[in-house]
Amino acid sequence: MRPNIVFAFADDWGRYASAYRNQPGESTIHELIETPNFDRMADEGALFLNAHVPAPSCTPCRSSILSGRYFWQTGLGAILAGARWDESIPTYPLMLEEAGYHIGYTYKVWSPGLAVNAPYGGARTMYESAGKRFNSFSEEVTGRPEGQSIDDAKQELFDETRGNFDSFLAARPDGRPFCYWWGPTNTHRTWQQGSGKELWGLDPDNLKGRMPDFLPDVHEVREDFNDYLGECMAFDTGLGVIIDRLEEIGELDNTLIVVSGDHGIPGFPRAKCNLYNIGTEVAMAVRWHGHVEPGRTISDFVNLMDLAPTFMEAAGVDAPEGMIANSLVPLLQSADSGHIEEGRNFVVTGRERHMLAREGDLPYPQRAIRTDDFLYIHNFEPDRWPAGDPAGLDDDSTEPPPQDDILNNYLAVYGDLDLGPTKVWMIYNRARADVKPLFQLGFGKRPREELYDLRDDPDYMRNVAYDPDYEQIRAGLHARLLAVLQEQDDPRITESPPRFEQSPYAGPIPEAWHTENRRILAATDPRTFALVYGR
Repeated sequence: MRPNIVFAFADDWGRYASAYRNQPGESTIHELIETPNFDRMADEGALFLNAHVPAPSCTPCRSSILSGRYFWQTGLGAILAGARWDESIPTYPLMLEEAGYHIGYTYKVWSPGLAVNAPYGGARTMYESAGKRFNSFSEEVTGRPEGQSIDDAKQELFDETRGNFDSFLAARPDGRPFCYWWGPTNTHRTWQQGSGKELWGLDPDNLKGRMPDFLPDVHEVREDFNDYLGECMAFDTGLGVIIDRLEEIGELDNTLIVVSGDHGIPGFPRAKCNLYNIGTEVAMAVRWHGHVEPGRTISDFVNLMDLAPTFMEAAGVDAPEGMIANSLVPLLQSADSGHIEEGRNFVVTGRERHMLAREGDLPYPQRAIRTDDFLYIHNFEPDRWPAGDPAGLDDDSTEPPPQDDILNNYLAVYGDLDLGPTKVWMIYNRARADVKPLFQLGFGKRPREELYDLRDDPDYMRNVAYDPDYEQIRAGLHARLLAVLQEQDDPRITESPPRFEQSPYAGPIPEAWHTENRRILAATDPRTFALVYGR
C-alpha cells in the first residue's frame, strides 16, 4: 500500500524543539520550551541531528525542496525578490498527483514567488476553507475580544487547522493516497511583543546566559527570542491537531510524516539569510510506521532538498532527470543510529538575492560547506553588505538614529535582516562599547573566506581562515566546496559573469512583479504586505 505523505513545514523555524535536549553540542535553549508533538514524531520515528536547508531564504529553499535540486538549478526560483517559477522543472507534488495521489496544501508553500505556489498546483490545490488566522497566531490571540480567554482564543486557531485539513480530506477521492503540506507562517515576523510570556508562560529572562555569543544578552533581545519560542510552541500544538486527526481516521500508521522548517530565526543578525548554523540548521523528525524504527537519532548530514526524492521513492514513483538530491529512504529504513551513510559527512548551502532590491542593488553571494567539526564560508563579493545596505548608518556616530527612521525604512536600512526589536535595538545601540563588536559581526562586511572550528567555537566567533595552523583544513574544504559547485553547474563558478549579477536576477525588480506581489500579499498575507509595501 502506498503511504500518505504529510509534510509539516514551519516558516523560519530553526532547531528549537525539546527533543534536542541533552543532544551533544546542542543549545540549552531547548530546555526552556516544550514541543510534545514534534517530540512524539521523533520518539516514534527518527530525530535528525544535522538537517540543513539548501538556502536560508524561503523561496530559494522551497524551490530546492520541491524540485530536489540545488537552489541555483531552479532558474529564477533561486532568488526571493523577483522569483518566477519555471514550469518545465518537475516537482514532487505534481508528479505524485500524476501518479494518482490526492495533493493539497494549507498556508505557505512557495511564495512570494510568482505564479503563487505554482510548484504545488497553485490555487487549485489550496485548502483554506476555515481561514488563515493561524499565520498571525500571537497577534490574533493577544487581540482577542474582551472577555474571551487565552485558551479559547487559541482553540479557535487550532480548530482552523483542523477545519482546513478536513476540507482537504473531504476532497480526497475514495481510496487514494494523499500528499498534504501544512505550512504555517506564524514563526515568521512579525509576532506580538511579550506573547511568549503571556500566551505560553515562557520567562524571557530564563534565556540569560543561554543566548549565542554574537547576540547582546539584554532583556530586549531575550524577550524577542522568547516570543519566537512561543510561536514555535504554537506550531507544535497545531502539528498535534494534524496528528490527532490522522489517528481519528485510522491513517496515522499509513502516513509518512516529516516535520521541519525552512531556515533559522528571522530578525536576528547572523541567523536567517546567513550560512552560519543558526541560519541553516533546522529541526527535523520523521515518523513512518513499519519503516523507521522508533527512537533513532541520525547524525548524517542531510539537505532538505533530499525530501523530494524521498517522497518519490516512498510513493513508488521514479525520480525525474535533474532531481539530483539523494533519497533519505536508506537512512530511514536502517536499524542504526548515529552516522549511517559514509558519504553523508557534509552539506553544501548557499545564498543569492533575498529581499527587495533598490536601484543598482546586487546580491550578497555566499556558498558554504559544513562538516562535523568545521564550517567554511566563501563570500564571493566581500565588498558588499551581508545584511543589506546600511543607508548611511555604517558610521561611528555616538548619536543613535531615531527609532522611527529605522521602522520607516524597513527595506532601506539593512533590508536583508527582518525588522524586529532585536534589529532596532542593535542599530540604536550600535556605538556602545559592548555592542559595537557584536554589531560589526552581524551587520558589517566580511572577508572573502571564513572558517570556524566548531569544536571550541560553536558560536563561530573566531574566523581562522587566515590562521596558518588551519591552512590545510581551509584549503581542503575550499577545494571540496568548489568541486560540488562545479559538478552541479553553479553559475557562480561556471559562468562569467554569473547570471546572478545580471537582470532579472539582480538590479531593479520589474514593476509588474511588484504589482502582482502587492495584489497577492494584500489578499493573502496582510502582515507582510504592511511591512514591505505599507510603510
